[in-house]
Amino acid sequence: MNQINWCLKRKNGIKIIEPNINLAMAYIIKAEESLETSRLARSKDWKISAAYYTLYFSLYSILMRLGIKCEIHKCTIDFANEFLKKYFSHTQLCLLQEAFDARQDAQYYVNKEVKNDIYIKLLEECPFFISYCKEVLLKFNEDEIEQIRKDLKLYLTDN
Repeated sequence: MNQINWCLKRKNGIKIIEPNINLAMAYIIKAEESLETSRLARSKDWKISAAYYTLYFSLYSILMRLGIKCEIHKCTIDFANEFLKKYFSHTQLCLLQEAFDARQDAQYYVNKEVKNDIYIKLLEECPFFISYCKEVLLKFNEDEIEQIRKDLKLYLTDN
């Protein structure tokens, strides 16, 4: 919860906005484009980055559907870990964190090697994650959306 509190206080951290199904679908398209990039890229580093963005944009589509804006990637993942546990398995949430870490290592460091098993797992799981997020988007009902927003608002007033 301390992470969520930190994210709520940041300028580009977690904010409540109007839910937007059109933006949600636009982020699904971005996820699909990132997936295609991960398949076409030649370098391992770019494949990792594109795979990460496949997962991230898929998750962010759900945030847009909920009316949650967050421009800090770590905070987006923290939000999912706190408020979307009902919709994502522990394995899926761990995959997001592994992808985040792998992308940082691949993109920002020349002396850090992403383990091959993580690399392979990211590339294999991306298509399933997009499909899963599409299912979540379709299954959400207004009561569920409002409950998540209410839970976040309660957290805002408690802290």
